[in-house]
Amino acid sequence: MKNLIKRQEFYILLVIVVLAIIIGMSNSAFFSLRNIFSLGKSTVVMGIFAMGTLMVLLSGGIDVSMTAVAAFSMYLTCKWMVESGYNGPVVAGFLVAMGIGGVLGLVNGLLVSLFDFPTMIVSLGTSYAFAGFIYTFVSTRIVNVLPSNMTNFSRSEILVTTLGNGQKVGLTVAFLIMLAVMLITFCILRFSMLGRSIYAIGGSQSSAERAGINVKKVKLFIYPFVGVTAGLAGIIHSAFMRNSNPFDLIGTELNVIAAAVLGGANVGGGKGTVIGTFLGVVLMTLVNNSLIFLGIPSYWQRMTTGCIILLATGIPALARRRSNAKLTS
Repeated sequence: MKNLIKRQEFYILLVIVVLAIIIGMSNSAFFSLRNIFSLGKSTVVMGIFAMGTLMVLLSGGIDVSMTAVAAFSMYLTCKWMVESGYNGPVVAGFLVAMGIGGVLGLVNGLLVSLFDFPTMIVSLGTSYAFAGFIYTFVSTRIVNVLPSNMTNFSRSEILVTTLGNGQKVGLTVAFLIMLAVMLITFCILRFSMLGRSIYAIGGSQSSAERAGINVKKVKLFIYPFVGVTAGLAGIIHSAFMRNSNPFDLIGTELNVIAAAVLGGANVGGGKGTVIGTFLGVVLMTLVNNSLIFLGIPSYWQRMTTGCIILLATGIPALARRRSNAKLTS
């Protein structure tokens, strides 16, 4: 039990439960099945983003380009589907978006691994480059009419039930996609040598190199993985919105990083879990939605996100400092 209490995941879960109770007492509609399914849907895009972000943080890097990659991938894919008249299986569009995201992620990976550039500087530069390419050479006009396969996907639901008023509600099928991405990430990190190498690089890159780990190859996996998850998150976001806006998602990367850090991922690398990151996503989603339920203006979300990042990074840092002070005294 002591080990459980020490885990950050336990504290996050406790905060989620307490916050849910407080919001539910303020507004009974919070616990309605409709809202619960809506919250589940709200976690999908951020949850997929967060799995890629977790990989980067574990390796000791910070990638702020994932939302630009997502916007690039979804917009180019939707333009292709609309202009070519494609209306086949929606999975083809998803694979195209993931492929584009993977290529863009590979650009980051090559710059980081081959030239040893700082990850945050590289991703900041490429995010502007990717967005600028779309605006300059493709288009800035919103694609307002998506193919019917995308619309049908956005309407696909599981656990459908009928409410007392006769209206049917359900959980989006995209939630299963997010769970699949989480499972894949968990298996890589928990059961593969690649996962252990990622943790080792984040703990100490020089020690990992001395242990025989090929750091460049590992990083050449991490950043395309981030790109693939970003492409998937982008195309799902586009389906949810039922349009494709090249300006969408860009600027929301702080929310994703905050969720991962809040879930226990160490900004310095080497520490973090899939479960903790998902709980961080749930808490961030809950905080953002609770502001609406409590009647608080939406522009407070940015301040709330900033405070969460400061607390999530500051408290563990202070705890480590106190622990080190006790060891040296």
